Amino acid sequence: MYLNPGIFLAALGITTLELAEASAVGIALYAESRRKLVFIAVAVGVIIILVPTALAGRLLSIFPLNYVRVFSATLLLYFGLRLMRSARRSFRYQREGFTGNNEGKQEKSFMVTSLSVGSVEAFEAAIVLVALFPNNFDSTLLGIFFGIVAVLVFSFILHSQIRKVKQAVMKVSVSALLLTFSAFWYVESVIIVDDLLLIPLFIVFFLTVYSISSHGIEAGKPAGKGT
Repeated sequence: MYLNPGIFLAALGITTLELAEASAVGIALYAESRRKLVFIAVAVGVIIILVPTALAGRLLSIFPLNYVRVFSATLLLYFGLRLMRSARRSFRYQREGFTGNNEGKQEKSFMVTSLSVGSVEAFEAAIVLVALFPNNFDSTLLGIFFGIVAVLVFSFILHSQIRKVKQAVMKVSVSALLLTFSAFWYVESVIIVDDLLLIPLFIVFFLTVYSISSHGIEAGKPAGKGT
C-alpha cells in the first residue's frame, strides 16, 4: 500500500469538516428529543452516501489517468472555491458570535431530519472524495477512517460545544489543500512535474485563501448585535 500524505490529509480534512457539522446537528437534535436513535439516523445518512462514493471512486480508476486527473482537478477547484466562501462566513461568525437557534427543524421528524443531515453533509464530502479515490484509493480510505474517528472522539469530548469550535482556519487549510491538488493535477495532465511543487503551491494558496477569507473582517471593528 502506497500512502500519499497529501491525498490522505485532503480526505481527512474534508471528512472531519463535513461530518463535524453532521455531528453537531445530531447532538442538537438529541438534546431536544432525548432519543439516541438520532445518532443512528445520522450515521445511516452518512453511510448511504460514502459507500457508493468509494465504489464510484474505484470504478473511475479504470479510465485513463490524464482524464481522471482533469476530472478530479475540476471537482476540487469547484469545492475549494466553495469552501473559501464558507471560510469567510466562519471568520465573520467568529467575530460576531454564534446565535443559538433550533435550525427551524422543530416541525419535522427528528429521524428524517437526522437522516437528511447525515446524507447532505456526507454528500458535501463525497464531491471531494470521489475525486481523490481514483488518484490513491488507500490514502483516501485511510483519510476517511481517521476523519470519522476524529469526529467521534471530539464529539464525545466536546458534546454540544463542537458547533462552537472555530472552523475558519481549518476551512482555509482544507480549501488551500484542495486548490493545490487541483492546480497540480491540471498541470500534471499536460507535463510531468515533481511532487515537491505541492509545497510552494500549498503555501501560496493558503496565504491567498486566508487573505481573501479574512479581508475586512478580522481587521474591522466588531459588529453590533443588530448586524
